[in-house]
Amino acid sequence: MKRVIVIILDGVGCGELPDASKYGDKGSNTLGNLAEKIGGLKLPNLEKLGLGNIISIRGVPPASTPLASYGKAGELSAGKDSTIGHWELMGVITKKPFPTYPEGLPRAMLKKFQDAIPQAGTLGGEPASGTKIIQELGEEHIKTGYPIVYTSADSVFQIAAHKDVLPLDELYKMCETARALFPKIGRVIARPFIGEKGKFKRTPERKDYSMPPSDLTLLDMLKANGKAVTTIGKIDYLFAGKGITQAIHTRNNQEVMKKILEVMQSQEEGLVFSNLVDFDMLWGHRNDAEGFARGLSEFDKWFPNLLSKLKSEDILFITADHGVDPTTSSTDHSREYIPILAYGDMIISGVNLEVRKSFADIGATIGEYFGVKTIAGKSFLPSIS
Repeated sequence: MKRVIVIILDGVGCGELPDASKYGDKGSNTLGNLAEKIGGLKLPNLEKLGLGNIISIRGVPPASTPLASYGKAGELSAGKDSTIGHWELMGVITKKPFPTYPEGLPRAMLKKFQDAIPQAGTLGGEPASGTKIIQELGEEHIKTGYPIVYTSADSVFQIAAHKDVLPLDELYKMCETARALFPKIGRVIARPFIGEKGKFKRTPERKDYSMPPSDLTLLDMLKANGKAVTTIGKIDYLFAGKGITQAIHTRNNQEVMKKILEVMQSQEEGLVFSNLVDFDMLWGHRNDAEGFARGLSEFDKWFPNLLSKLKSEDILFITADHGVDPTTSSTDHSREYIPILAYGDMIISGVNLEVRKSFADIGATIGEYFGVKTIAGKSFLPSIS
C-alpha cells in the first residue's frame, strides 16, 4: 500500500537561480531574505527535518542529525509561474514561457474579447490585485454591465463580475470564450464577487480554465496505472484536471492542512498532492514578510499532526514551485531554487541530495517508487532508500 504525500509551499524558494538576472530576480532568496528581514524564523519541526541544512536561514540552524534527506532543485523550464513549476515537478519541461503582460493586456486582445461577448466592452485591462480592482471598478461595472478584466505576474486573463450583474453561468461562459480565443495563455480565471460600493468581496466560486500540460505528467501515468491521485488546493486547475481521480478545492492554508489529514485517513495508497497557496497569494505578492513568517510558523506547528498520520510505507516530500521573495521591491514571482525535504520510515535520514538539476527529479523519484517512469527527471530514490 504505497503512498506519497507531496506538500507544495507555494512560492517558498531558497535562493536565486544562475539565470535569475534575466528575469529581474538577482538577489532573490525567499527563505533566506525573509529570515533576515524579520530577525530570524522559528521553525523547530522543519529544523529537525533539515530545512536549515539546505541553505543558511537565520533562526533555523542546520540539524546535526537531520531526520529527512534534504537538498534543492533548479528549474530547467523557461519561466517562473505556478503552472510551469508544477508541470516540471511532475515530469514535463516547458521550453517556451507562457506570455505575460506586465504593461497590461494589449488593446488588440481586449478588442478581440469584446467583439466576442454580448456586452461589447470591458473595464480594466491592467495588471492588478484582484481584491483592489473590484473596489476601484466595481461600481462602474454595476452601472455598465461590462466585465472587469485584468492580469498579473502570471500568464493569466482574469474576469471579475458581480453575481447580480453577471450570473455565474454567464461569467463561466465568458471565460470559456476567452479560453478559446487565447489558447497560449496559461489560465483564464473567473472571479465572481458580491457586495456594494466600498464592501465588494470575492466569492468561493472562482473557476480556472487552464492550458492542459504539453505532455504526459506523472499524474497521468499514475492514474493510468490504477493509482489514486488526489489533489488539494489549486493543483487540479494547473493540470486542467488531467490525471486526477479526486480534486478537493480549498480557500486557504488552514483548509489545505485540514484536508490533508482527512485524505490520509481515507486514502491508503497513491498520491496526495497539495498546495498551500497563501504564501504566494496573500503574503508573497503583497510583500508581507510578517504574514509570510506567521504562515510558515503555523505550518510548522501543524506539522506534527501530519507526522502522526504517516504509515510505514509513506514518503513525504516538502517542496515549492518557484520563489516569491516578499523582501524585494518586486511583487512578482522570483526565479529560485526550490527546497527538497524527503521523509518517511523507509527513507534514509540525513542524505544530502545537494543541487538537483531539475524540479522533475522529484516526480521521477515518486514515479520510481510507484514503478512508472516520467518523461523528464532523474530519480534520487536509490540514494535515500
